[in-house]
Amino acid sequence: MSTIDTVRGILQRNLEIDPASVTEESTFESLGIDSLDMVELICDLEDECGIDFGEPEGLETMADLVEYVDSL
Repeated sequence: MSTIDTVRGILQRNLEIDPASVTEESTFESLGIDSLDMVELICDLEDECGIDFGEPEGLETMADLVEYVDSL
């Protein structure tokens, strides 16, 4: 499963966001993802991908998130 598909699945389960609306160009703001939602998303990504997310800066779009996760 690709990273973007993993993110789509997490967002669908946790925030009931339609996976079809999540594109690499989507911003967290455009999807209604606030800072608390981001913490939950990061925790779930760490669990599902077996990574230590750290504290990246400048993540604004799904493409930024996917690129960062894939680099770990």
